[in-house]
Amino acid sequence: MSAAAIDADPAVRWTRDADLGARTSFRVPARAAWLVEVADADALPGVLADPRMDDGLLVFGGGSNLLFAGDFGGVALALTGDAVALNAHGDSDGDGETVIVRAEAGRGWHDFVLHTLAMGLSGLENLSLIPGTVGAAPIQNIGAYGVELDRRVHAVEAWDRERGAAVRLAAADCGFAYRDSRFKREPGRWVVTAVEFMLSRTSQLELGYAGLGAELAAMGLTAPTPAQVSDAVCRIRRRKLPDPALLGNAGSFFKNPIVSSAQADALLSGHPGLPCFDAGSPGMRKLSAAWLIEAAGWKGHRDGDAGVAPGHALVLVNHGDASGAELLALARRIAASVQARFGVALEPEPRIIGAHW
Repeated sequence: MSAAAIDADPAVRWTRDADLGARTSFRVPARAAWLVEVADADALPGVLADPRMDDGLLVFGGGSNLLFAGDFGGVALALTGDAVALNAHGDSDGDGETVIVRAEAGRGWHDFVLHTLAMGLSGLENLSLIPGTVGAAPIQNIGAYGVELDRRVHAVEAWDRERGAAVRLAAADCGFAYRDSRFKREPGRWVVTAVEFMLSRTSQLELGYAGLGAELAAMGLTAPTPAQVSDAVCRIRRRKLPDPALLGNAGSFFKNPIVSSAQADALLSGHPGLPCFDAGSPGMRKLSAAWLIEAAGWKGHRDGDAGVAPGHALVLVNHGDASGAELLALARRIAASVQARFGVALEPEPRIIGAHW
């Protein structure tokens, strides 16, 4: 298919030598040989058959979970469709309380959460104010304040490049794990086009996460609504995390490490203040990466314009003109020092483009 034929499709727009820096929350210099924006997933087969794809494909959402350590020589593909629909057959148990909501991949995540709350639905309020898009959410299996996305996903719709077909994967087939999924493990295979969520018309609130109850109490709320829980989460996040529009960052840069219970107990014996949580797997515990990094002395550290947020040790920030390579070098130094002091390996949450961790 010729470029002219593709460009004639109003649902598809190609841009040569595209500047992606402003499209990423880190705001580091980044370019792609091509950017293709696709408003209708039905146009994907033709787009993916274009010979420009031979140089590589990067599926691009809101740019909030990417660190460009170099330019990308292939095609960055952004799905821009953002429709939301309530499934007419969404009552999974016939009682009218449980419904399925389908959102296209290009919808902004926080905007979608607010939309579901306005529809009177509960389930996503703890995930408020997470940057990015609906399509990126299952790839990373986002989570916050005691809720992981996989608990709310009903199905994921995607284009399977290996089979050359549109597929609909039930949540159980998505390979979800902590900040992980089969989409993340097989980045060249899948293009997520829409996500279906199982939500409730009645409040099923998760309020047990540290700090959330205290925030609700400070707001004078003893029986909060889902919308009020969302407000509390937003208040906490805005207080703890820098606004990417003002200070480039990708939120939490490192995953909370999961270690054996024996290793966790050994660490706690020497560091009783180390936060430690159930990892959801027998014999395993989850540690606070923020605590480890702060204890190693990195909170507020700055190398030129690459630094660690003064308010949260888990957040790497671009103070202005840092390159992705400089932020990556700082992240590696942080991880090496935590490994040396505590014997715990840190892994990054963002996908790194142009380099290997």
